[in-house]
Amino acid sequence: MDPVTAVAAVGCAGLAVVAVPVALGAAGFTSAGIAAGSVAAKMMSAAAVANGGGVAAGSAVAVLQSVGAAGLSLASNAVVAGAGAAVGFLARVIR
Repeated sequence: MDPVTAVAAVGCAGLAVVAVPVALGAAGFTSAGIAAGSVAAKMMSAAAVANGGGVAAGSAVAVLQSVGAAGLSLASNAVVAGAGAAVGFLARVIR
């Protein structure tokens, strides 16, 4: 792998690890709970209506809120970094 591709892969890996929590916070999944009037609130409302009034444990809304509140685990950070590295690598290779 040439050095420019390696830098692209590493850069995108780091960017992905930083961007995921920022994006979740911007969507309304915060450490204080789901922000009123946000995309997260709309998702939670739709999930509650579909599930008879509650949000199921393990659902997308529940997982995203967990990440928004507590952050990503080490294993999840590794997965996100790997995905970011793959995007950086592919963006450089497929040009």
